Amino acid sequence: MSEPRTYDKQEVELSNLEKVFFPESGYTKGDLVDYYERIADTMLPYIEGRPLTMIRFPNGIDDKKFFQKDAPDYFPDWIAKKSLEKKEGGSTNYVICNDKASLVYLANQACVTPHIWLSRQDKPEKPDRMIFDLDPSQEGFDAIKEAAFSIRELLENELGLPLFLMTTGSRGLHLVTPLKREHDFDEVRDFAQQAAKYLERQFPDTMTTATRKQKREDKLFLDVARNAWAQTSVAPYAVRPIEGAPVATPIDWEELKKPELSAQSYTIKNIFRRLGSKEDPWKNIEDKKVGLSEARKKLEKLIEKTSEDS
Repeated sequence: MSEPRTYDKQEVELSNLEKVFFPESGYTKGDLVDYYERIADTMLPYIEGRPLTMIRFPNGIDDKKFFQKDAPDYFPDWIAKKSLEKKEGGSTNYVICNDKASLVYLANQACVTPHIWLSRQDKPEKPDRMIFDLDPSQEGFDAIKEAAFSIRELLENELGLPLFLMTTGSRGLHLVTPLKREHDFDEVRDFAQQAAKYLERQFPDTMTTATRKQKREDKLFLDVARNAWAQTSVAPYAVRPIEGAPVATPIDWEELKKPELSAQSYTIKNIFRRLGSKEDPWKNIEDKKVGLSEARKKLEKLIEKTSEDS
């Protein structure tokens, strides 16, 4: 049973909308499609122009998934695409999701969770986002909240970098700095690594940069690995393949103080009530872009001073 829907004169043929995608919650493929249709106007500014990786679950979240970077040959011509070279050779033809019809089409292709590059297709080597991914240990989300405020003290107050928050919809929290496109990925990753190492030294009992889980003990992992060519991050307002259909949600710093807040507080069912009563905290993120040159100098001075004091 198929159903055509039209968005800005572009028809999208939908199918199998009754198929259950979230077995315990009872949410169907149709619920997923309806969500992305409804959230599109809010979500598109954060994903348009960015190479996109699809995480697809053809038979629902309890069945097999696959990651897809290359746009299949059967994808319609009206969906924007961008061919980008791989570091190891060859190229990948990425989907660029620029409109509601494309977003709905991807949902109909069982793309539950779109992930996006930290750069845009016109200057793919120059990221406009820097991300600190706070990955929880056994301590859970309260430890993440505490760490986020410590990181804010460094990045915003001492280094002068704006910092935006997003619950991932899974377990953690993303701290995001919007960047002017002045630096390549190596420069951005190097800065993020230096900042993470500095934080690790300042908070040795609670934070770690150890990539191996067995070396982290019960500390919070400061993950900056996403700041690299062809790496992706979960898109703002994307649905996660978890029962209850939680949503990656931009929040503000006051919300982070709420004791009841978790990484999965917002779902496809309550996110619109939230957006109806509160302005999107990332609405003006593009107006806050900064370079890293001055922040790098300040960070180097802090590192030097810490070395002298130790």
